[in-house]
Amino acid sequence: MLNIAIDGPAGAGKSTVAKLLAKQLNIIYLDTGAMYRAIALKAIEQGVDVSDTDALSVLLEDTDIDISYVDEQQHVLLDGRDVTDIIRTPQISDGASKVAAIPAVRLKLVELQRRIARMHDVVMDGRDIGTFVLPNADVKFYLTASIEERAKRRLEEMRAKGYEHSLDDVKDDIRARDKNDSEREFAPLRKADDAILIDSTDKTVDEVVEEMLPFIRIASIKGKT
Repeated sequence: MLNIAIDGPAGAGKSTVAKLLAKQLNIIYLDTGAMYRAIALKAIEQGVDVSDTDALSVLLEDTDIDISYVDEQQHVLLDGRDVTDIIRTPQISDGASKVAAIPAVRLKLVELQRRIARMHDVVMDGRDIGTFVLPNADVKFYLTASIEERAKRRLEEMRAKGYEHSLDDVKDDIRARDKNDSEREFAPLRKADDAILIDSTDKTVDEVVEEMLPFIRIASIKGKT
């Protein structure tokens, strides 16, 4: 199996790059962040504090997360319900960062992520893919960009979905998420020692993918020898 890990902070373009990369390589793209968003959605819908470790642990006992692929698009199933579209709101995004800091949540979802990676060639993006989820991935990337660039991208995404926020507010949200992700005790956001650093500031998605492809080809050749 060819496993590609892409880590990095919020707004660096990981998901967009990973989707295009998977399409070019004709392999599965697994959006791990969507799984955490699904847990956050269920907690919010049931009135559970997304920072309450004990309450979330109880919630997890009766929670089923699964992934399906329809027309090459990933769909997230929460207790059998397709929540792919409704987990992309700012409220869910904030909740996902908080539930992701809770070990019980991460362990439940990491088990599913690793199982998928054992069964398929996969591009997986997140915060701790190369350091924790797939420490033996064939190739690892750490994708980053300036705060200004990441905020602009996130603002464009939000406006496209009908959400109006100021650039300064989005910057503050990204800084807070960076802090949550990098300072959490369990599997924090950090660059793996063997990850290839790519700064996507002022680069198009196609340019980033073209920068990654030679490393993937080398890893693929090594895997076959």
